[in-house]
Amino acid sequence: MARYRGLTLRILGRHSPAMGPGRAELIARIGKAGSISAAARQMGMSYRRAWQLVEALNAGFRKPLVTTKIGGRRGGGARVTAFGKRMVRLYRGMESRASAAIAADLRRFSRYLRKPRARHPVR
Repeated sequence: MARYRGLTLRILGRHSPAMGPGRAELIARIGKAGSISAAARQMGMSYRRAWQLVEALNAGFRKPLVTTKIGGRRGGGARVTAFGKRMVRLYRGMESRASAAIAADLRRFSRYLRKPRARHPVR
């Protein structure tokens, strides 16, 4: 039987996406790395794109999710605020509950998907 990957949950704001899997991952990686550029590199994303997403996130919520510090002797950095951590936790909780709610439907749906082709080893 073909395997399903699950659902992708996107929370839409009034004029733009508020949160989705990529934004949540970016925030989590910024929290671990303490840097937008390091998080962007880990995700294979340009620094510019990551910075734009952080700006969009901060503009879309009532409080900032990520704060930044301009470089100096020890360099700059970024910090995920307590509010940002809370928003990621809320998003991940919704994502988990939504996935659990439709797990049986996804299993039934996956019966109709083609099986993945076997990959041949490269010689």
